[in-house]
Amino acid sequence: MGLFSELKMAVPWGHIAAKAWGSQKGSPVLCLHGWLDNANSFDRLIPLLPRDFYYVAMDFGGHGLSSHYSPGLPYHYQNFVGEIRRVSAALKWDRFSIMGHSFGGTVGGMFACMFSEMVDKLILLDSSPFALDSNELENLLTYKRKGLEHTLLLEQAAKGPSRVLSPEEMLQRFLKNNRHVGEECGKLLLQRGATQVPTGLVLSRDRRIALPEHTFDFISKELCVHAIKNLQAHVLLLKATEGFFHVRREYDADKGPMLFMTDTLKSALGERFQYVEVPGNHYVHMNQPDHVAGVVGSFLQSGTRIPARL
Repeated sequence: MGLFSELKMAVPWGHIAAKAWGSQKGSPVLCLHGWLDNANSFDRLIPLLPRDFYYVAMDFGGHGLSSHYSPGLPYHYQNFVGEIRRVSAALKWDRFSIMGHSFGGTVGGMFACMFSEMVDKLILLDSSPFALDSNELENLLTYKRKGLEHTLLLEQAAKGPSRVLSPEEMLQRFLKNNRHVGEECGKLLLQRGATQVPTGLVLSRDRRIALPEHTFDFISKELCVHAIKNLQAHVLLLKATEGFFHVRREYDADKGPMLFMTDTLKSALGERFQYVEVPGNHYVHMNQPDHVAGVVGSFLQSGTRIPARL
């Protein structure tokens, strides 16, 4: 499980890159990283998981080694959901499990509701299956306007040269902006998230990607309830004790949407929903993967096995 292979799947704007662990004969698990991260997010966790699964960690478009979207094509939440369908088609998977961290869990959650017959298990690593806003209707036009203005501003900024930093400068800047990521894990993410140029390193990700709030499709409580009722998957929500709300402090005052979503999952899914808290921060799956591996492994191995391929 320490060995992995690199994959590259063609899409209309270029390719989606991924890395895979295990035998293709194993039950498939698609691993989805968080916002601005990449497939290396799972490098320390997957080797600790059961070996009879085939784990594929993809880079979302504009992240890691995947192609950037074409000029003028915005990064919208629905596009990332579509990337999962493209990858599953390329791998010839008709049924598989999803493990998503943060933003990746939100994208995977929407996919699991839209393509409910395709997802056997959904593992949310300090994440939620949707971006929920109890005032979605009142805020909808504001979200759309800010997202459009943000895209136009970044398109102009992207015309300038990328900032070149030394490896140490790049690491320290990364750690400053990602205070819950340890130094070893920061180096791992930069291995796939930075590109060597003659004078140093530049970030590989598309500069049009900045704040996830400008990409999300926020949904209302009513749509949340409807979508969760459509879920066929077994769901594990693994919450870090010092997790999401410690990273995004501006949301501390309103944890209502997350509590509503958790209660809805419990009532709608019953025994198909599990909620587990583990000690650690938002990147516990990287910083202390041993806190996560036992719970995730047991959840994956429970119940009916699924075929890897059509």
